[in-house]
Amino acid sequence: MSSDAKVLTKKEQNSSLLEKIKPHLELIAASLSGVFIALGWIFDKYGFGTDSIIVYLLAFVIGGFAKAKEGIEATYENKELNVEMLMIFAAVGSAIIGYWTEGAILIFIFAVSGALETYTMNKSHKEISSLMELQPEEALLISNGYEKRVPVSELRVGDHILIKPGERVPSDGMIIKGQTNIDEAAITGESMPVSKGEQADVFAGTVNMTGSITVQVTKESSDTLFRKIIQLVQSAQSEKSPSQLFIERFEGTYVKVVLLVVVAMFFLPHFLLGWSWHESFYRAMILLVVASPCALVASIMPASLSAISNGARHGILVKGGVHLENLGHLEAIALDKTGTLTKGKPEVTEVLVKEGLKKEQLLWQAASIESHSNHPLAIAIVKYAKRNVTKELFHPDSLEDIPGWGVKAEINGEQWKIGKAAFVGKEDVDQFADGKAKELASRGNTLVFIEINGELCAMIALKDVVREETKLAINHLKKQGIHTVMLTGDSEKTARAIAAESHVDEFFAECLPESKVEHLKQLKAKYKTVAMVGDGINDAPALAIANVGIAMGGGTDVALETADIVLMKNDLPRIADAINLSQRMNKIIKQNVIFSISVIMLLISSNFFQMLDLPFGVIGHEGSTILVILNSLRLLKS
Repeated sequence: MSSDAKVLTKKEQNSSLLEKIKPHLELIAASLSGVFIALGWIFDKYGFGTDSIIVYLLAFVIGGFAKAKEGIEATYENKELNVEMLMIFAAVGSAIIGYWTEGAILIFIFAVSGALETYTMNKSHKEISSLMELQPEEALLISNGYEKRVPVSELRVGDHILIKPGERVPSDGMIIKGQTNIDEAAITGESMPVSKGEQADVFAGTVNMTGSITVQVTKESSDTLFRKIIQLVQSAQSEKSPSQLFIERFEGTYVKVVLLVVVAMFFLPHFLLGWSWHESFYRAMILLVVASPCALVASIMPASLSAISNGARHGILVKGGVHLENLGHLEAIALDKTGTLTKGKPEVTEVLVKEGLKKEQLLWQAASIESHSNHPLAIAIVKYAKRNVTKELFHPDSLEDIPGWGVKAEINGEQWKIGKAAFVGKEDVDQFADGKAKELASRGNTLVFIEINGELCAMIALKDVVREETKLAINHLKKQGIHTVMLTGDSEKTARAIAAESHVDEFFAECLPESKVEHLKQLKAKYKTVAMVGDGINDAPALAIANVGIAMGGGTDVALETADIVLMKNDLPRIADAINLSQRMNKIIKQNVIFSISVIMLLISSNFFQMLDLPFGVIGHEGSTILVILNSLRLLKS
């Protein structure tokens, strides 16, 4: 190996070491500051006065550098004093009156609380870092029958890529060949792999577990769901809650008031109360320490970041602290029906066949006809038949599609008609199976009728079925005292049936996008804070006007962009989890604010009555800041 290669390797090693140390630099500096304080105290005790001052100065510089730099830069940019500047003044003032140990301890504890706050930030950023590491950099492109490794950024919509077992999916796409199990934990939080075959969607960042699959790219690398998740969490961390914004506005004014009171305390107690100049200056320095709102300033942001991080880990993506804060005050929630309360795709609920005919045989023949249609009802019938019939589907002898009515076909000389009631004869429908059609329709079913050689032979009932978890989610919301409303474009009859089945308090049928907006406005007038849950383009206006817009992760791009919160697993009970998380966050913020204000008031009054010494003022003030941050970190736990 050449000397250049050795040098390069050494540089790489040093760079790698620096990257590992970088997140812990503040804590290392604080620890070193603590070591120098201990040395200074020992030197002071054994009569090395000059040496102890040098050691204390090192403690000041090493422990206080990060916060001092932050404070000076913020003051220069905003043209306003801040908490960091108060701490610098207090530490320097303590040193001036000979309290080197206390000033150094103040810097040390302030550095520790700063390191803890940075740890909270890093913890919340960790979700993004771990996600970004899951994004593959290369893909195996299939072009003209050849395989070629290309950067993911070069993939275009329509390209075909090969994904082998154990590889991560490099881009959003649709399987066109092969079958496999996909681990989607990175996207949905679901630990169980999902079985996927042809026509199924796959997402960038997920893991192909078992079989080789060929995937057609459906989105550019910058538009993938994976990339959107990263952008959502990043925007959430930069957006501040109303409480945080209030504290930040209040901080600048408060710092000015504290400095004015401190200056007044240099002189007034000496002339009015007869304190000595030393006592007045000493008490002013203690006031500078204890009146600083460090704990109050640290009451909100660490709690918000911890809660957002917790939510992201459980498939609840919140776009900012403001939305999470609002969620805790929710009084009513409106939910779209299709794709939110229901699965969004019709399923066969019942098949009634005329006496004397074999159900399996008839279903097999009907599915063979319907397999030539792309209508959602036809697709549902074929899917149902494949689960219940063992025979392979066949091609009918002839086939004619009658738009808006149904389909005609011929099988072995028999004339088949499959479609709506009017297509086969309304009178026959009313009499079929003792009038069961009316009962099934009243329960929200769509009915498809089968006629063979002019005789009504079967009726298939289909319905967009309510998700299994819907009732559980609605019941959770009701227990939390939240009024539930269903909004749907369906008919009154279908809406009533679904509303009863899903346990919502109220429903509105035949809603156009503008009607949903009107209903949201009425709900907002009646209830203080209202959320909207949806997944489609038609839900976007309502999601935008609600106090909190919640989108299902499998929804349209427009819904995902408009919403404030995204449920990655399409899992409605997660709404109750998000509300619980919000309420926990709001509770912890209240605890922090009340505790920090109480400590400040207690320390200020104790100082005024000359009951508080500087060391205890430092410990009380900075200790409260550390406790507030540690209390916020509890939100990282599930």
